[in-house]
Amino acid sequence: MAEGMEHVRCLIIGSGPAGYTAAIYAARANLNPVLYTGEQPGGQLTITTDVENYPGYTDGIMGPEMMEHFRKQAERFGTDVRYELISKVDLTGPVHKAWTESGTEIQADTIVIATGATAKWLGLESEERLANKGVSACAVCDGFFFRGQEVAVVGGGDTAAEEATYLAKLCPKVHLLVRRDEFRASKIMQERVFNTENIIVHWNTETLEVLGEDEVEGIRVINNKTKETSEIPVKGFFVAIGHQPNTEIFKGWLDMDQTGYITPAPGTTKTNIEGVFASGDAQDNVYRQAVTAAGTGCMAALDAERYLVEKGIV
Repeated sequence: MAEGMEHVRCLIIGSGPAGYTAAIYAARANLNPVLYTGEQPGGQLTITTDVENYPGYTDGIMGPEMMEHFRKQAERFGTDVRYELISKVDLTGPVHKAWTESGTEIQADTIVIATGATAKWLGLESEERLANKGVSACAVCDGFFFRGQEVAVVGGGDTAAEEATYLAKLCPKVHLLVRRDEFRASKIMQERVFNTENIIVHWNTETLEVLGEDEVEGIRVINNKTKETSEIPVKGFFVAIGHQPNTEIFKGWLDMDQTGYITPAPGTTKTNIEGVFASGDAQDNVYRQAVTAAGTGCMAALDAERYLVEKGIV
């Protein structure tokens, strides 16, 4: 084999709950998986503070610590975890190729994709500074911490409408900030918003700044029609302007929807290319939870193992 090249039975790209769960299952099946963490080892959970909705952690756990547990468990069964990025793939032929940023070529009988997705942000300095101190991109994850407090949600699509209606069950008042004078959300989601008394929709509204030193205390907004600015006192600020799946390197190879989420065959993790399996948020724009990502990571490893058995490789 040429220098700077190696052959593996199972290559896992990504290291969130999906990647590490796939690694645990693949390692226990003696597939000797090699996992490349990508540029954010542990994935989105490493920028989350308290995780209270993952089963088994009765008192909750910090996101980074939870990902450490996942990693150690994967390594205990023999996963080779490498802190590098896969920057290119070639999915032709029965053996697939992937290249690391430093130029190593990996030849893999199976690939499990677990590259996740990244929340889109507004790009405000104050939003970044107060991340996890009242600023969040996931109401289902963090809404519970804001029970009984006023909050704001930014966005005009289904995600924003869904997050606002979810928060309205926990919070006395939810301010929904919509940049235009209409929703992009589906009719049914719009109706839910309009039928929820404690959601106040602010049309033509953009956020200028998240207010507060150590925690969110409010937001300063501008009406982009009248150019009037105002302040709204809130304790939580939820950005719901969508997620970007980290699937750029697979474009042109794998079937995806128009926003870049990989679309596996229904009920499986199988992509349109034999031996390549998609898991986690890279293929899930609906649930986006750690527990569902872990579930699909398990599925991908089982699908990969069955594929290798069918091909007589293991």
